[in-house]
Amino acid sequence: SIWVKFACSSLCCKSPWIKVSLKSVMDFKPASIQNLHTCPRALLVMVLLFPGRIAQEQCCMAALEDTSCTQGINMAKDEGDCKSLLSGSSCETKTARMCCECCLLGRALQDQKLSCHLGLPVSHQCGQVSHACCLDGAPQNLNNTPPGFGQSAGKCSQRCLGNGTCGCLKGYKLKPDGHSCEDINECLLGSYNCRAGERCINTVGSYRCQRVVSCGTGYELTESNICKDVDECETGTHNCGPELECQNTQGSFRCRPRVRCGSGFIQDALGSCIDINECLSQTAPCPSGQLCINTVGSYTCQRNTVNCGRGYHLNEDGTRCVDVDECQGPDAACGGHGCINQLGSYRCECRAGYAFNSISRSCDDINECRHYPGRLCAHKCENTVGSFQCSCTPGFKLASDGRNCDDVNECESSPCSQECANVYGSYQCYCRRGYQLSDVDGVVCEDIDECALPTGGHICSYRCHNTPGSFHCTCPELGYSLAPNGRNCQDIDECVTGTHSCSVTESCFNIQGGFRCLSFECPTNYRRSGEARPRVERSDIIRCVKSCQPNDISCILDPVHSVSHTVISMATFRDFSKPEEIVFLRTMQPASFSMGVPDIVFDILEGNEHNYFDIIKRYEHGMTVGVVRQVKPIIGPLHVVLKLAMNYVTSGVVSHRNIVNVHVFVSEFWF
Repeated sequence: SIWVKFACSSLCCKSPWIKVSLKSVMDFKPASIQNLHTCPRALLVMVLLFPGRIAQEQCCMAALEDTSCTQGINMAKDEGDCKSLLSGSSCETKTARMCCECCLLGRALQDQKLSCHLGLPVSHQCGQVSHACCLDGAPQNLNNTPPGFGQSAGKCSQRCLGNGTCGCLKGYKLKPDGHSCEDINECLLGSYNCRAGERCINTVGSYRCQRVVSCGTGYELTESNICKDVDECETGTHNCGPELECQNTQGSFRCRPRVRCGSGFIQDALGSCIDINECLSQTAPCPSGQLCINTVGSYTCQRNTVNCGRGYHLNEDGTRCVDVDECQGPDAACGGHGCINQLGSYRCECRAGYAFNSISRSCDDINECRHYPGRLCAHKCENTVGSFQCSCTPGFKLASDGRNCDDVNECESSPCSQECANVYGSYQCYCRRGYQLSDVDGVVCEDIDECALPTGGHICSYRCHNTPGSFHCTCPELGYSLAPNGRNCQDIDECVTGTHSCSVTESCFNIQGGFRCLSFECPTNYRRSGEARPRVERSDIIRCVKSCQPNDISCILDPVHSVSHTVISMATFRDFSKPEEIVFLRTMQPASFSMGVPDIVFDILEGNEHNYFDIIKRYEHGMTVGVVRQVKPIIGPLHVVLKLAMNYVTSGVVSHRNIVNVHVFVSEFWF
């Protein structure tokens, strides 16, 4: 084994020595040097010797671990905590956090006046850091270092100069204890070399210069503290359009057209080339006596010549201008109208229906329909060359004067299928009752299907049958007959007409569209009040009252005093939107809230399985009334018996009750 010195920055390595093993000193060759590791600020160059890769990895790991540990020690000394190192998970961060916490542990031993030799089972590196911080000396190299350097050479924190003398690296000074090194504050001592406009910031072992004023727009501050121009064209931060080219300038940039215009052209803001009118932009580009004529991209000069105005031309000698007689020309200036020559011009005398145009010097047709609107023709006016012509709208014919219009009686030709009425300028077809005009031609009369109209469902109570020009209604075959108005269906009362089939012991009750044979028997211990009737009306009530034997205690104690029967017939509600009141239970009990007066409670005991009905209590004219209501729509036919109870309650106890059985018959139809 030998010690080999190699180039290494002090920021990555604490000593330029490394221990390597050689089979022979002759194995060392300069060609074996190569770049092995790049530090944050310097390039580490070492000797690659066998076993090659192992030496390379171990050297780099030692350098990184030593740098991270020093960072953690400096943080413990400067900030007094390690919070900023808690979030990282890299190997370097963990090493820095371990050295920071071990240094804080040494500082705690020093603050508590304890021995700097830590008696805890920690790692060797943690023990060294703790011992160094306790002695207020941060170790800079905790790995294997050659003799004469670092902690293994004695108590020197950085360098050992021999004979027991310690030394420090650049940027550090020796403490009074003779073996520890501390940072030199170059900014405080004034030993820095910053330029004007820069301020000094102290760092561990060195310092750096920072500009006081920022570089401003278009520049960026480099690592060497110099304001460098930002090339917006290269970075793509310019806003030049696709037809423009970006050109960088100091602190900014310019947008220049990609196409360069040639001589005689100027470029506008959009990069287009526009011709320069040299005759206007330059001062007298042509010599005296010559006329400047602009051309595309240039100009020409021509000699001045005699120029006669309109209506004149040069004489044969070419010395003066003479009048042109336009009326003698072969072009017929006035187009067949009268022509009168004038100096430099001419005038046309136009025929009737024409007017002279002084601009075109010709006779133009007069549009009489436009000049005299509504005064020439009764209906439509059409202009013709030199005149006009009148015409009429449909339904009229031109009168003998050629201007007015007379009405045409279209009904004479029988254009309608039924009836026709002539109107001024037209005619109107109309149909007899039960028909309507066709939407296609407005002439043919079509039958109206009254049954298919939106109101067809209300024309007839039951069914509607359309006929040509009319309709007729029908009713169900049984139980109904057509009313005199021919539309409604009215119920046949079989009980009145005698067409029912009830026996002498049964009572006939008419319902909507039919009848029912009813027989009401009073239960045991009850007797019928009143006589039996062969026919039951809607308002009839068959009432059975309690009649007990003198010794029948169970009968006497039974709270039911009466059992009644009543019958109602209802139609199916076509538009059910709110509760309908169908039965009223009137009592002889006055509406009183005094103590001792029984309260009446109404209830539905049976027959309301589908909750079609409910019962409420009401007070009318000082009396208590129970009202049975239909609360849900019912589709017939339906027969249901509602068992209602009228409970007389005193002090919360039912003293007695009356039972009312309501037989409800719901018809299949709404009528």
